[in-house]
Amino acid sequence: MPFGSNNDNGDYVFFDSIMTTLLPFAVLPLNPATLDNLQQLGYLHMTPIQAASLPAALAGKDLIAQAQTGSGKTAAFGLALLERLNPRRFAVQALVLCPTRELADQVTVEIRRLARALDNVKVVTLCGGVALRGQRASLEHGAHIVVGTPGRVMDHLARGYLALDALNTLVLDEADRMLDMGFFEDIATVTKQCPPERQTLLFSATYPEGIEKLAQQFMRAPEQITVAPPATQSLIEQRFYEVTRPTRFEVVAKLLNHFRPESTLAFCNTKQQCKDLVTYLQQQGFSALALYGELEQRERDQVLAQFANRSTSILVATDVASRGIDIKELSAVINVDITPDPEVHVHRIGRTGRAGESGLALSLAALYEMGAVGKIEQYQHQASTWYQLEELVPTSTQPLLPPMVTLQILGGRKEKIRPGDVLGALTADAGYSREQIGKINVTEFTTFCAVQRDIAREAVQKLNAGKIKGKSVRVRLV
Repeated sequence: MPFGSNNDNGDYVFFDSIMTTLLPFAVLPLNPATLDNLQQLGYLHMTPIQAASLPAALAGKDLIAQAQTGSGKTAAFGLALLERLNPRRFAVQALVLCPTRELADQVTVEIRRLARALDNVKVVTLCGGVALRGQRASLEHGAHIVVGTPGRVMDHLARGYLALDALNTLVLDEADRMLDMGFFEDIATVTKQCPPERQTLLFSATYPEGIEKLAQQFMRAPEQITVAPPATQSLIEQRFYEVTRPTRFEVVAKLLNHFRPESTLAFCNTKQQCKDLVTYLQQQGFSALALYGELEQRERDQVLAQFANRSTSILVATDVASRGIDIKELSAVINVDITPDPEVHVHRIGRTGRAGESGLALSLAALYEMGAVGKIEQYQHQASTWYQLEELVPTSTQPLLPPMVTLQILGGRKEKIRPGDVLGALTADAGYSREQIGKINVTEFTTFCAVQRDIAREAVQKLNAGKIKGKSVRVRLV
């Protein structure tokens, strides 16, 4: 997995990332308290993107860094912006723009973890789906770092709630997806209100034309770094199947009944294809939900919570809508439609086979998609392995049901509910074991809790009859 950057002569240079992954953070000129915190977090050695980008970022250079999700890029730009921060100055000194609310929430959590050894660093998230009023109050109390989506950040700027005159670092995270979602003008509007002498750090999984346009307009002699994705990762087994347009959905069902993955992320190229496939799978008795760009935030939160907590087996998504989702222990990825961009294909299948686990990548291709398959083969430097549809036979007579069911509790952060409160109500009060309870996800107004399928209905009754944080609550099965 090589990476590279421009040297002083402007040449593009590649290095061996195997050596780089062994470099400790201590070789960097970081605050001693930050280094101690990294040790406590278990961040002992830099990932390739961190080793490649942090020296330039810490030196104050503008940066275009190309790396996949899950490569450690949040820590790369997070450590850089924290080094430039003055905690005693209560003004927004760093702004991170993200394509989705989910990614913004993840980035906020990670920056807070990285900053916990520093003096009272305040991070505020500005995204849609939440009232402006509360966000305005958070800004008025003083913020050092803002993480948000372009549209909501623009809203606060237009209303005068957000001032960027003290900004020294602008981060564009997953810039390619923001461009895919049509945010170029929004990014331009926000960037024009940032001080010209700021540092700009741009991170992207792919390198579309819009990145060049952004760099030319808003960056100062950026250093360019690329960390190649693990395109031929041996833990991911890739299988290709030839289909026709009418049989595509039927083959997806055959794959699920044959391999029986506990969690599957299925990619479609269009929103309508997502909707149609989910309808088909639900009619066939599968637990499937769709994720696409036009869902309301409340619906999106619910879909993601159900998939992450293993109470839905199959999530059918478009590439743009799925960006920023980090689901651990994903059993399989199905490319229902072949993407014309080979980098996107590698990004898709890289969602499975993480953290040393094996993964399954199943791709369906019709004759008219073979050109795109050829591009993928060239990009990965390996031929596709094709399998026969006749081999796909059901391996069980039981329906493929998820192991968990989601309970929805009406009440969230606004009511000061925490995951521990829900866990306590289910274990100490209702008498269930910790092993019977899954993920607990607290949003602004709602809490989602996964429980084992066999106790779901009883758990609803017990919670409705009991209390959480001393208050009666309303609970229902999702």
